[in-house]
Amino acid sequence: MAKHRIYSVSVASVYPHYIAKAEKKGRTRAEVDEIIRWLTGYSQKALDDRLAKQTSFEDFFAQAPRMNPLRSLVTGVICGVRVEEIQESTMREIRYLDKLVDELARGKAMAKILRG
Repeated sequence: MAKHRIYSVSVASVYPHYIAKAEKKGRTRAEVDEIIRWLTGYSQKALDDRLAKQTSFEDFFAQAPRMNPLRSLVTGVICGVRVEEIQESTMREIRYLDKLVDELARGKAMAKILRG
């Protein structure tokens, strides 16, 4: 089976959309970065480096230093699909990120977004 097209898309090409979605609702780039760091274990410097290198979503998640074990607590529907039911691991990681940014844009408290 062919890989989904999103796997080869660079995180940097989608990142401005995450920022715009958050800022449109009064949230910040720093909060989006915090979510990404929480999810993946990247430092801010490493995150900035991955964005600058136009790293694909597939490589971004495959090379993540430490995927947060609490990410399995991220549940709900994103793009019409229940996150917790996605079988393919890379797609599930992408949708976790989408869901977290969506929660941020909807005004959820950061402590709840980060499952704290």
